[in-house]
Amino acid sequence: MPDFDPKQPYNGLPMLPPPLELIETTAILKKCIDARVALAELKQAAELIPNAAVLVNALPLLEARASSEIENIVTTTDKLFEFADVAEDKADAATKEALRYRTALYEGSKMVQRGMLTTDMAIHICSTVKGRELDLRDTSGTTLKNRMSGKVIYTPPIGQKLLQKMLDNWADFNQGYKEIDPLVRMAIQHYQFEAIHPFSDGNGRTGRILNILFLVEHGLLDSPILYLSRFIIRNKADYYRLIKEVTYSQSWSAWILFILNGVEETCIWTTDKIKAIRELMDHTAQFVQLKLPKIYSWELVELLFKQPYCRIGNLVDLGLAKRQTASTYLKQLCQLRVLKEVKSGRENLFVHPKYIELLTGEENVWVYYDGIDTETETAEPVELSA
Repeated sequence: MPDFDPKQPYNGLPMLPPPLELIETTAILKKCIDARVALAELKQAAELIPNAAVLVNALPLLEARASSEIENIVTTTDKLFEFADVAEDKADAATKEALRYRTALYEGSKMVQRGMLTTDMAIHICSTVKGRELDLRDTSGTTLKNRMSGKVIYTPPIGQKLLQKMLDNWADFNQGYKEIDPLVRMAIQHYQFEAIHPFSDGNGRTGRILNILFLVEHGLLDSPILYLSRFIIRNKADYYRLIKEVTYSQSWSAWILFILNGVEETCIWTTDKIKAIRELMDHTAQFVQLKLPKIYSWELVELLFKQPYCRIGNLVDLGLAKRQTASTYLKQLCQLRVLKEVKSGRENLFVHPKYIELLTGEENVWVYYDGIDTETETAEPVELSA
């Protein structure tokens, strides 16, 4: 390994792959099996949701919020859902930036289903995250510092030609070396991308998006529903420490095990979240059918999960009702306390509080509407005012 000085550009960053003896330990191979089992269970759980849009609309927003928070861009899940399906210019700056992360994740997922992770794709992802056209860094002076002490802990490589060469090697590694487990390759490519640090800004978020796209590309996920930034933000100090240890001493094993643990833990948590969402969907459908049989339809209930900040226009666009009738439906659901009407600027939104609480809570649990267990409830339907 070349001598490393954190204050000097790391132009000697080793090309991939690392020595096999550092990345194919018994502990790593065993943990790969555990992580793959968890990923398979996550894919199976996702198939239990009748409409994939329910998950694709929700989980990437959680990922976007957490990944942005790692970079001290703080918004709330409520704000993300409020502005997720309308013009983003109404949102504050942090929410706009997190929504762009969600957009980049969507677009990247479609791209890798048609092709492979490339340098151009990484540039497109970062440009989308930042909301402007970007290219590889072409100036010196970029350093990473300890936020508390201000001490320089890393200076990435400089020179566009060198960055291009390193990213081409990174892309080749992503597609080649089939003998290395793809989860191990994901961990390695993530470190390498962050070490190259190819852009003037947005590298961390771009790198975390590329992790998920790598899993989609290699068939380990069908859609970008792994909320991996939750694990990183809960273990932020270890994340940066282990990246530093790879750079300073080629300590690959601990880094790879950290990422594999993150995949496994996140898959288990996300699988439980998806199961709870499905249970709440079923309960909501039964409750609405029981109390408001005249307005009930599965499509209406499903919409409350696809759009937890629902607008009258959402019902109209789906052909569920004309505008006046749609307003009546939503207000009746508010009277049942399934929804809550809130004011946002000049329009009224109909929020699904129980679903929002389930999505944002650490515990994957929910409670019955008004304490009613619809499996045993036999009450008569209610007549509500318009």
